[in-house]
Amino acid sequence: MSKEIIHVAHSPDSDDAFMFYALATGKIETGPFEFIHRLRDIETLNQAAQQSEYEVSAVSIHGYAYVAERYALLNSGASMGEGYGPKVVSRTSLEPSQLKGKVIAVPGRRTSAFLALKLLEPDCDCQVVPFDQIIDVVKTGAAEAGVIIHEGQLFYRDHNLREVIDLGRWWQGETGFPLPLGGNVIRKDLGEQKMEQIASMISGSIRFALDHREEALSYAMQFARGLDPAKGDRFVGMYVNERTLDYGESGRQAVQLFLNKGYESGLIPHRVEAEFIESDLNGG
Repeated sequence: MSKEIIHVAHSPDSDDAFMFYALATGKIETGPFEFIHRLRDIETLNQAAQQSEYEVSAVSIHGYAYVAERYALLNSGASMGEGYGPKVVSRTSLEPSQLKGKVIAVPGRRTSAFLALKLLEPDCDCQVVPFDQIIDVVKTGAAEAGVIIHEGQLFYRDHNLREVIDLGRWWQGETGFPLPLGGNVIRKDLGEQKMEQIASMISGSIRFALDHREEALSYAMQFARGLDPAKGDRFVGMYVNERTLDYGESGRQAVQLFLNKGYESGLIPHRVEAEFIESDLNGG
């Protein structure tokens, strides 16, 4: 009997590769499903989710606000900044208060990095630049500052750039919660049973990677975009951990608070109630 195809779309990053290692390499049983992986940058995934293109996709938590009618958040797969997160960087020394009116390169208007920046400073001129070009745009002066995500958070100093503010640290100082950055969503039209089965397999993949860290990290390093193994290990540890297996109550509260603040600030056009899908086997 043929298996049902489930497209799983995620970023071509070392942390996502680590998370999906077991699923991508046949390390866990997938039952009636065949998973096909699609690698896209996060802003492309945010846009694709608006068209319901993939059954399962990584999205920005900000991006989730625009697809919540069609998708639910899986309770596993979160990327949370625990007192750290996207950084605003510049060539020259800037204080956060000086960002008002500045041209700031951002990796997309549906990214959580963009929403966090606009919550910090509503009156900046955001210019969308592919995430892997933001460091160069700031270096050349085409933008006065930039918000860096992914591995760039670990090597921007190698390019003589300076930190203006860490948005994850700022958010935690303001709210006491971790900064919700990304999550996995699943299409609601699959039905509750399939959603829970798939949730179990994805949480099982994350658990496998955490339990077999060395081999999963070795696989993930091919997606590390210039990080040496030590920095790659550090980066994966920042964004794939026990919180990734389960948001936890504080993580779910952080997601709702982030969405609420986006709405209350006029940055998200409608109120969003986050919906989470638990696995049927508590992690497979």
